[in-house]
Parts: sequence; structure tokens; C-alpha cells
Amino acid sequence: MKIFGDSISGNCLKVKWTADLLGIAYDWIETNVLTGDSRTQEYLAMNPAGQVPAVLLDDGRTLAQSNAIITWMAEGSALIPVDAFDRAKMNEWLFWEQYSHEPYVAVARFQVRYLGKPVSALEPKIVERGKAALQRLDEASVDRDFLLGDALTLADIALVAYTRVADEGGFVLGDYPNVVRWIARVEAALGIA
Repeated sequence: MKIFGDSISGNCLKVKWTADLLGIAYDWIETNVLTGDSRTQEYLAMNPAGQVPAVLLDDGRTLAQSNAIITWMAEGSALIPVDAFDRAKMNEWLFWEQYSHEPYVAVARFQVRYLGKPVSALEPKIVERGKAALQRLDEASVDRDFLLGDALTLADIALVAYTRVADEGGFVLGDYPNVVRWIARVEAALGIA
């Protein structure tokens, strides 16, 4: 299996971390979005959306979208709850991550860190909604080790990817002490720092 990913992307790293945690063998193909690697004809033939990450299986099938990929990888593992309601709660977090967290926390980070935009020039809606997302995570992490309780799930992996670097987008992680502790627990579980 080949994983096409950009090492600066949290969406790509969550795929890498999931594969590593589960002991899935893969070849990492660095695909730099800043230089247009995901917009070449060859890449677009594999993934017409032109986004990373993408997975190319040995049999030629492809899969894109980070949360779809990690869900496929983790099928049958402890990263996906057996209980139907708990599994639905995990999916709730995965959908929320892509709709209400990543578009603000990750976009702020990209604009500040990689485009050189000053934090003060960020669109106010991005900052406001990014802070709201971090606040929601802070409240969800008050009395539990992980988002669904005491066990790491795909929800934690998906959400830690950009949360752990939110400060690079101008967010003050110290304002969310429960999030800081949750990040440390997830990083320890994944063996990353």
C-alpha cells in the first residue's frame, strides 16, 4: 500500500499515525501541496479531488479523505467501538472534526504558518469558530481521558492532528487546559511528541 501525504498536513498525519499504531505496512509518498504535487495529471488520475491524503492499494484501488481512510484501516480494531451507539458517537466526532474544527483551526494554521499571514489579518469568523471548537473539546475533556471515555478511538486521532498545533494558527492552547492534558494523553498513546 502507498500513502500519498504531505507531512505538514494533520489530515495526512492522522492516516500515518493510524497505520503505524495498527502495524499496517505502507510506503509513504511525500506529496507536497505547496508545490502542486497533488495537482499533477498522474495524481489527479488517482484522486480527481486533488487532495491529500490518498491511499493506493496493491490491487490498484484508491481511497481518499482522511477519516474514510482511517476508518477503513481500523476496521475490526479497538480504535472503533464495538457498541453501535459508541461507534456512532465516534463518527459524530469525525464528522464534526471535518466540518466544525478543521476548517477553522487548520485553516488558521495554514494561513499563518505556511502563507505568512499575520494572526491579526485572519478572517474573524475563522478565529471565532476555531476558539469555539477548542472550547468544545475542552469541555468534552473535563472528566475523561479520551473523547469517548477511557479508550483511544479514531475520534481522538482525527482531532489531535490539528489541535496539537493550533498555536501555529494563533490559538492559545493554554486557554484550554483540559485540551492540553488530552493532547498529552493522545500523543503518549500514539507514541508521538
